[in-house]
Amino acid sequence: MRTAGLRPDDVVLEVGPGLGSLTLGLLPAAAAVTAVEIDPRLAALLPATVAGRRPDLAGRLTVVEADALRVTELPGAPPTALVANLPYNVAVPVLLHLLELLPSLRRALVLVQAEVAERLAAPPGGSAYGVPSVKAAWYGEVRRAGAVGRRVFWPEPNVDSGLVALDRRPPPPGDRAATFAVVDAAFATRRKGLRAALARWAGSAAAAEARLRAAGIDPATRGEQLSVTDFARLAATDPVAP
Repeated sequence: MRTAGLRPDDVVLEVGPGLGSLTLGLLPAAAAVTAVEIDPRLAALLPATVAGRRPDLAGRLTVVEADALRVTELPGAPPTALVANLPYNVAVPVLLHLLELLPSLRRALVLVQAEVAERLAAPPGGSAYGVPSVKAAWYGEVRRAGAVGRRVFWPEPNVDSGLVALDRRPPPPGDRAATFAVVDAAFATRRKGLRAALARWAGSAAAAEARLRAAGIDPATRGEQLSVTDFARLAATDPVAP
């Protein structure tokens, strides 16, 4: 809980609470916990587990039986912190969906596969930097918050895990959807320079070069060299006739 930096007035969103081991740790540290669980059996058991272990805190818990990737609204007060052991196969989409859906989230601490943690927190310029890195950076400052070995889990998974922390900050000037479209295009063929990689996005290689130069970006640069602010500035340039 110390790593999550929770305050007594926080409303915590937990995804995939399972049997409730993390939930029981969150309840004393926050004003309320909203737990989103896709498995109907686990969703039904969680309130009883909390009532049995911590009856004094049972009133702080709200369980929502839903797929976190498809949630469009949540009951109760808007959550201010996301603390979750995210399902590894959908960790990035779930994180990005919740950050976009819930601007009230001031910070997040999520446990993901170690490789995903590296990608989410990677700075521009490295081989791990890519689409998850840029899109997460749209919402806040992202950093690695620790490593978790596979032996702490039962059953033991085949991969190591990592904690990723995000502190919300205002996004760069620009349109999120337009910026993300450029990001997707730039990393679809990441070995190419942006003039070639963005040809389809811009309408032609020449149009891509014109927009890159308008944004003050060298057309020979690769996507991994650009920050989220660079991508937002590029997305905001005027379309050019192919």
